[in-house]
Amino acid sequence: MKVLIADKLSNVGIDWLKEQADVEVDVQAGLPPDQLARIVGDYDGMIIRSGVKVTAEVLAEPGRLKCIARAGVGVDNVDVPVATARGIIVMNTPGGNTTSTAELTWALMLALSRKIAPANASLRGGAWDRKKFQGTQLAGKTLGVVGLGRIGMAVAKRALAMEMRVLAHDPYFGGQCPEGSFELVKGFDELCKRCDYITVHVPRSAETAGMIGAEQIALMKDGVRLINAARGGIIDPQALLDGLESGRVAGAGIDVWASEPPTSEAELKLIAHERVLAVPHLGASTEEAQEQVALDAAEQLVAALRGEEIRNALNAPGFDRALTPLMQRYAVLAERTGVILAAVTPGAIRKVEAVYRGDVSKENVQVLTTYLTLGLLGAHMETVNVINAPLLAGERGMEVETVIAAQSKDFASLIQVKIHTDQAERTAVGTLFGRKFPRIIALDGYRMEMHPEGPLAVLFTDDRPGVIGTVGAAFGAAGVNIAHMTFGRKKSTRKSIIAVNLDAEPDADTMGKLAAMDFVHAVYAMALPGLADANK
Repeated sequence: MKVLIADKLSNVGIDWLKEQADVEVDVQAGLPPDQLARIVGDYDGMIIRSGVKVTAEVLAEPGRLKCIARAGVGVDNVDVPVATARGIIVMNTPGGNTTSTAELTWALMLALSRKIAPANASLRGGAWDRKKFQGTQLAGKTLGVVGLGRIGMAVAKRALAMEMRVLAHDPYFGGQCPEGSFELVKGFDELCKRCDYITVHVPRSAETAGMIGAEQIALMKDGVRLINAARGGIIDPQALLDGLESGRVAGAGIDVWASEPPTSEAELKLIAHERVLAVPHLGASTEEAQEQVALDAAEQLVAALRGEEIRNALNAPGFDRALTPLMQRYAVLAERTGVILAAVTPGAIRKVEAVYRGDVSKENVQVLTTYLTLGLLGAHMETVNVINAPLLAGERGMEVETVIAAQSKDFASLIQVKIHTDQAERTAVGTLFGRKFPRIIALDGYRMEMHPEGPLAVLFTDDRPGVIGTVGAAFGAAGVNIAHMTFGRKKSTRKSIIAVNLDAEPDADTMGKLAAMDFVHAVYAMALPGLADANK
């Protein structure tokens, strides 16, 4: 097997590869895209870091390439959809930098508290000013940890050794905190109000971008200190700058930026600010982390090429190819059922019940449950895929149960899903029309015909005259065309659910206006891929 090392990589990983009798290693770091595109098809596998851009052009003629391993977490430099279409597995190494990133978080926190950077600069400049650099101690302070993944949990555990009180907020965390350790806070606003230090450890998504903005900073204690060693843009840079200028924020430690290197005016001002400790994305920049991710990437790549276990794959195309065309359609239905349920159900998922009725019950339904779990977790986790979804569900305290029930009264096959969170319960029923078209035919017992594709809005409303027309008019006023609308109602409760497929995603202002309507109890928006057969 030929393996290309296309980026700078620790010798630990390269040496391990050279020890493998069935592996031939070629190190060519820093090739320009056109040269990389010409040679990539000569290799079975490729290892990269963040420096190489594996674009659609690079993958245009992939030849024998089967696997790309990223020594690190982020794969923004890889065109994953194109790789998937070419049958190339893309994997990362999410565990290798956990300790290093957690320790950097603490380095930033400690340095901010004791004003290490400005004190060092002052002393080097010839001054001896102890009063100016009086700091604060961490013991006895309250730390807010946003996101309880591997790194967030590592930071929280270390805070206990520092004798800090720890509050944690993660609406999708369903596991148990160590007894007597730290407090789980359901409301993000509550965490903002109560903490002296706040550190974020969440992936960047539409949900988390700018999650700490002017409104949240206004709720915080005077003198709060903020840390971001996760992803750029989770803390709004202009809001942070304003908070520093007003004195509400005493200091900030920033390792990550919206664009790297930073280019926006607000971020450049933050870098120059005297109460900001800014570093150039050093979270994984330790010898130990680089050695571990290099070794992880090498071992994972070779195992996949040998046809053994596939670990941390972000797309897993081989899994799809193993399914019959009918099972692929059921997999689409199962995954999108999960996406919709996750979007419309508040709280951390504790339990999932998947019941398969009729003809589908004769298939390998455990695979479908995996796709369902992928849909439930996908919006909230960067690295979830069909390979690791069951493991990650277990780590987050989700109990997933698969039930086979042979009979189905009204349809040849049904997938019925019920999820329980710490705040609510929801059910959805899906089927294939004509054994081809995925449809959600009931939500919380309300009969409908929902198309699980494209931009989609789901509204829980009162059942009264004018509701449908008013909702349609709201999207019309926003210039958003309605592709399909379905609704279910119950006369006994005078409630209804409306599902609206749209030609474009509604903006926050439109969603806010819908939510404010007196007949609307809740409104949710999501964006699903299109369905290949939808218009045939």
